[in-house]
Amino acid sequence: MRRFAVTDIPIFDDWQAVPAAWRGGVVPLGNFDGVHRGHQVLLAKAADLARTGSLPVTALTFEPHPRAFFVPNTGPFRLTLLPAKARLLAAHGVGAVLAQRFDTAFAALSAEAFVRDVLVGGLGARHVVCGYDFTFGARRSGNVERLHEFGAAFGFGVEVLDPVMREGEIYSSTGIREALRLGMVGEAADLLGRAWEVEGVVEQGDRRGRTIGFPTANVALGQHLRPRFGVYAVRAGLEEQGRIVWRDAVANLGRRPTVGKLVENFEVHLLDYDGDLYGRTVRAQFIDFIRPEMKFAGLDALKAQIAADAAAARKILAGASE
Repeated sequence: MRRFAVTDIPIFDDWQAVPAAWRGGVVPLGNFDGVHRGHQVLLAKAADLARTGSLPVTALTFEPHPRAFFVPNTGPFRLTLLPAKARLLAAHGVGAVLAQRFDTAFAALSAEAFVRDVLVGGLGARHVVCGYDFTFGARRSGNVERLHEFGAAFGFGVEVLDPVMREGEIYSSTGIREALRLGMVGEAADLLGRAWEVEGVVEQGDRRGRTIGFPTANVALGQHLRPRFGVYAVRAGLEEQGRIVWRDAVANLGRRPTVGKLVENFEVHLLDYDGDLYGRTVRAQFIDFIRPEMKFAGLDALKAQIAADAAAARKILAGASE
């Protein structure tokens, strides 16, 4: 079992390791990438069922994402990695998370074995809640119709939610990814119900930013989706004394063509902050897109543009907080 700072929500990686305290309750099912507005409706239904029966809520999700398992060469596409996903699930009424290890053995489970062994044997599910398009079992042989049948046979309730719509379109992780790849972070935030956020550890950089008056934290993005390359107004969160402190910041995602690196890098400059961030975890909320990536004639031009970007970020973030 793993625990993460701030939320302290229990996370298990195998259905056979779930303790009794988190069995016998309501089980929301899904990948929950992004925990967007559609997911939130599903989680609210699970929380209602749990309150009615005084039951625990243990969400069942999968790590790695099945898409990454079946298409291992796919590029980074995740909206939320496990620590952030657990925080968000906890904020919507989930008490514990089974982030089931998705490996060859698990992928080979039949639909019936998934229900019998995982949902019933591992989680002792009293109710399960899922979306209309949920599939399970080897080769996606199980669907919501079969889940209803299994529920009747094994004695658990099944709640299947219809699509959650916005102006005729279904809330989906795919739509959010498309918006972010276009730099439309406001649209992504509307679909998510909050600003999109990444989280990573600050790595050692070449300290070039400090030499031109704009020290940056080089944040490892890992399997996070890469939004449109360019400059963003962001809020940077640092854990301090058990809570997250948010600071205004400006960030650049790109290959830094002006300095000839041509290696992808995500750099965050915290406005009015000069602390040491190496080795610390930074959360960055994307508030607005400022400009696309550009190549400048030299460091003086780059420095002037960074100053203009920082001023633009200050203005955007001041307006966003009003």
